[in-house]
Amino acid sequence: MKIVLALLVALPTLVAAQTFPTKTVRIISPYPTGAGPDTVARLLADKLAKSWGQQVIVEARPGGNGFIAIEAVKKGAADGHDLVMVDSGHVAVNPSLFKRLPYDVDKDLAPAALIYRTDFLIAVSANGRYATVGQVIEAAKKQPGKVSYGTPFVGSPSHLGSALLELRTGTQMVHVPFKETSQMTAAVANGEVDWTLTTLATAGPLVRAGKVKFIGVAAKSRLAAAPEIPTVVEAGGPADYEVNAWVAWLAPKTTPAAAIATINRDVNRALGEPDVRERLATFGFTPLPSSPQALADLIRADTAKYAELVRKTGATID
Repeated sequence: MKIVLALLVALPTLVAAQTFPTKTVRIISPYPTGAGPDTVARLLADKLAKSWGQQVIVEARPGGNGFIAIEAVKKGAADGHDLVMVDSGHVAVNPSLFKRLPYDVDKDLAPAALIYRTDFLIAVSANGRYATVGQVIEAAKKQPGKVSYGTPFVGSPSHLGSALLELRTGTQMVHVPFKETSQMTAAVANGEVDWTLTTLATAGPLVRAGKVKFIGVAAKSRLAAAPEIPTVVEAGGPADYEVNAWVAWLAPKTTPAAAIATINRDVNRALGEPDVRERLATFGFTPLPSSPQALADLIRADTAKYAELVRKTGATID
């Protein structure tokens, strides 16, 4: 009798695991179409569609610090068929940055799959006056409030990382926020702002076009995808200066554990495929197959880390 009862209790979970997905799966992305994260989402969507026998689509809903995309998933189906792609800024930085946030990470969202980590690089105009990170810092020290840097939005990893460089070097520079990364990198190429902290994926097209150049990677070691670029410390910047971000997929909070387990398992499997790893490497992305619990732990740890950084830099939004 006890065995029968146990099977009856477990039956809904077993059925969910066997039947998910039963319809089109939506991945809502806060990134513009064609951006690095968007491209990765579409690559994984193709892999999952073949594995699941269901259509998997990516809907780009950029803007609003990710609020638009997250709100869409909050109102979506809590059955695994609606997911949102976020980065560490959306879920680990925003809670400290905004006094009023239209979502609660713990109450509204459930970790589903960790996708990748990306390291940031300092980029300047290819035709500009700066050739090294040391030269940027020297100019900022000689002319406080004159050297400028662009970011995609206040509180982004790019913004906090740039503010951290100011903090670590004792400089005062001008922060110029933009609405989109494409506007930011174009402004650097045109000399409207002096530098930006960005990624291989974001600035890559302008670098290949000869309009922007990377002068330092904010990591402990050089990137395998671009070994010719020195680290920030090698280029005359402060030691132990690291700026990176990770990207993950989250689901509505009440999404069944069985559906999340299926998503996590199959995303991890896709991240292990050679063609996927090769494509991520071209963007400078490091795949991070993991578990929902490990992702939850990462969100919790980074939330505490960024709370301290927001406090030190004074970067807040009313």
